[in-house]
Amino acid sequence: MRLFAAILLMALLALQYRLWLSDDGVREVRRLENAVVAQERENDGLTARNAQLAAEVENLKKGLDAVEERARSDLGMVGANETFYQVVIPAPESRTDVADTAAAGGTGATTESLPRDPLSRSSQHAAAR
Repeated sequence: MRLFAAILLMALLALQYRLWLSDDGVREVRRLENAVVAQERENDGLTARNAQLAAEVENLKKGLDAVEERARSDLGMVGANETFYQVVIPAPESRTDVADTAAAGGTGATTESLPRDPLSRSSQHAAAR
């Protein structure tokens, strides 16, 4: 009888070890539960983003305001009854250009006639309003 009790005790200890300390035990279950919670949070965020995109698609299909806004911002388009004004800011003269020109007896004007950095599309759009 003692032998049978010892074998049962050994089996119980082996099962407890496997439950609490092995890689397939409680630690793995907790890790998987945390992974599930993280995935559910990510899914909720993606569901909200999908709903927003679906609303935008519906708005683009039915409303002309969204199409007009996209054409203005992405393509730089101007309406038929509007006038487009583009403001060009001249490039500032550098001190070396002025000094070289003054030494040569010039008037101080630079040789460049166009600005180095033209306005971006978004600033052109803002100027059109």
